[in-house]
Amino acid sequence: MTKSELIARLAASHPHLYQRDVEQIVSTVFDEISEALARGDRVELRGFGAFSVKHRRSRTGRNPRTGDTVNVPSKFVPFFKTGKELRDRLNGE
Repeated sequence: MTKSELIARLAASHPHLYQRDVEQIVSTVFDEISEALARGDRVELRGFGAFSVKHRRSRTGRNPRTGDTVNVPSKFVPFFKTGKELRDRLNGE
């Protein structure tokens, strides 16, 4: 599901809200999650999951096209861990 599909589905299920308002709400939620991760904070949505930032150390990789070794610098990457309720819904429990 894309962001625009999410907005359309939420707008359809809440007809008392204007689509532009739903779009602003969804954008605000995503922006707040992004800003919290950029600060290094953890975002937990009970029943859904938790977003956090993990550090990947630098390593030596390979260019798949040429086979040459390439130094991959260290970096921070977003990480998502599903919540128990979401796992249970996905597994039909």
